[in-house]
Amino acid sequence: MAVEPVPGSPAATVDTDAGRLLVVADYHAGIETVLRTEGVELDPRGDQRRERLLGLVERVQPDRVVILGDLVHAIGDPWDTERAELRALLDQLSVPVTIVKGNHDGDIEPFLDDLDHDLTVTSTAGVRIGSVGFAHGHTWPSDAVLDADFVCIGHEHPVVRLEDEVGGGRVERVWLRGPLDSAPFNGRDGTSFDSDLIVFPAFNDLSGGTQVNVEGQTFLSPFLPEGLVQGDAYLLDGTRLGRYETV
Repeated sequence: MAVEPVPGSPAATVDTDAGRLLVVADYHAGIETVLRTEGVELDPRGDQRRERLLGLVERVQPDRVVILGDLVHAIGDPWDTERAELRALLDQLSVPVTIVKGNHDGDIEPFLDDLDHDLTVTSTAGVRIGSVGFAHGHTWPSDAVLDADFVCIGHEHPVVRLEDEVGGGRVERVWLRGPLDSAPFNGRDGTSFDSDLIVFPAFNDLSGGTQVNVEGQTFLSPFLPEGLVQGDAYLLDGTRLGRYETV
């Protein structure tokens, strides 16, 4: 069992005994409406998000979609625009969905319970499916997740800042991947890991991110960067950039 990024997309597949999973992180439905209240004017892109995810489902033919937290953007009860966007998405999704709760998903269950779709919502501690553990990453994952061969998280929205020789720059979403270091988890007796940590890029391209190669950058997850001291960064097209701190 392995976690395989879908080339060119912020998504991965995992083949399990129970079938193929399509995994994405940080969907952030309704982000434009929330940003508008903060003075940022953006045209709604919910239709484009939906079509991108539906296109991935058509491309990889999963048996289940797993969303690594932050399905919605507004913290607390989903706003009307978020509800409408999710209804439209789930009306067209033909496979079950597992939602690993993130910090933006606090009151999402009552809304999801009213929808006619095969939905599973996990706790913020995450869930393990076979040898792969899934968590959002904003809080401490369960022991079962941490003991998996692969630990997949979102929340961080990792990006790198790339500059050319004349000072021009751009920011690109990246994957982070490397051995899970036990240092942040020393409260667990006898802690030792033989796991790979995989930090997913955000599916939503408007949600910003942690510039992981900028000195002094503050990380969002309570166990990063200490939990990934030997990690590499990869562009969405699969290009390996090397150690993420020194890209």
